[in-house]
Amino acid sequence: MPRTPRRPAGRHARTKNVVAAGELDSPFVEPDRPFRACGVVPTLRNSPLAGATGRREPIMIDNMPVKTLVHKGLTIEGYSRAAVQTYWRLPELKIGFDLGGQPWSFMGTSTWFVSHAHLDHLAALPVYVARRRMMKMDPPVIYLPTVAVEPVQKILRQFTRLDRGRLPCELRGVEPGAEIELSREHVVSVTQTVHTVPSLGFVVWERRRKLRPQYHGLTGPQIRDLRLGGADVTEERRMPRFAYLGDSAPAGLDNCPAMLEAEVLVLEMTFVAPSHRKDKIHKFGHIHLDDIRDRREQFHNELIIASHFSTRYTSKRIQRLVERAIPDMLDGRLHLWL
Repeated sequence: MPRTPRRPAGRHARTKNVVAAGELDSPFVEPDRPFRACGVVPTLRNSPLAGATGRREPIMIDNMPVKTLVHKGLTIEGYSRAAVQTYWRLPELKIGFDLGGQPWSFMGTSTWFVSHAHLDHLAALPVYVARRRMMKMDPPVIYLPTVAVEPVQKILRQFTRLDRGRLPCELRGVEPGAEIELSREHVVSVTQTVHTVPSLGFVVWERRRKLRPQYHGLTGPQIRDLRLGGADVTEERRMPRFAYLGDSAPAGLDNCPAMLEAEVLVLEMTFVAPSHRKDKIHKFGHIHLDDIRDRREQFHNELIIASHFSTRYTSKRIQRLVERAIPDMLDGRLHLWL
């Protein structure tokens, strides 16, 4: 008599397996078993770890464009196009910036900073929260301008009525000057930017404790004795690792010197054509290519990522106009996110 095949543990058991991996905050190691039954094949495209470990690192679903660049061990990934969608992520720090879209691989990141409430920077919030709830992940924490918190709460309540599913998340309003501790080593500072709605920029700082200058030259035992005597022999030193401008007129950049000093700066360059008037562009809270060229001596960044280009330009035209205006691409530091 033929053996009766064992029935699978059930939909809920398989979902639990997905959650256990997803909570590791890695877009590359989530199990794909529940999706193979639907004909979905994992892909390797856009994985910054591809080839690094000598084995396949699958991505279950490739639902949105994602570009990846690694600088000094910091992975920057995302996509941005004006009026379409903007989303960025730093997987090593487990944080993201803006929710205009939500690649499936970004779902495991639970902390997000939203620069402003325009839809191309916020529209994916409901689906992102719903996916995490479906996968039984913890509610995410979303930092956004204080004035946007109440309207976003109302929108989520309406989606809950339509979807008949809870949308659990923690919305935390922030103001310019605020600081958010990510860990003992990293903190995010909030800065004011200039746009048509209340908007914010963010700087990620790496902080370390270093010996105070007056104690340089002392021996180990001498420093130990000072510590035992209650002296604070170290002080905090900060280094801006990453800065995110969001949508802003040039004044938002000028008002935050740390952005010009960060190792990596992600800024907008919405307009690049010489025929587009800068005064009008600034009025609507955006930056023109000429604004970057005119400030070239102020940029002390190791890597400058220009993004959020207007949809009226093709990628080839953007490349051509930028290279014509800045032939050396700021000594090779300027990268166009196309």
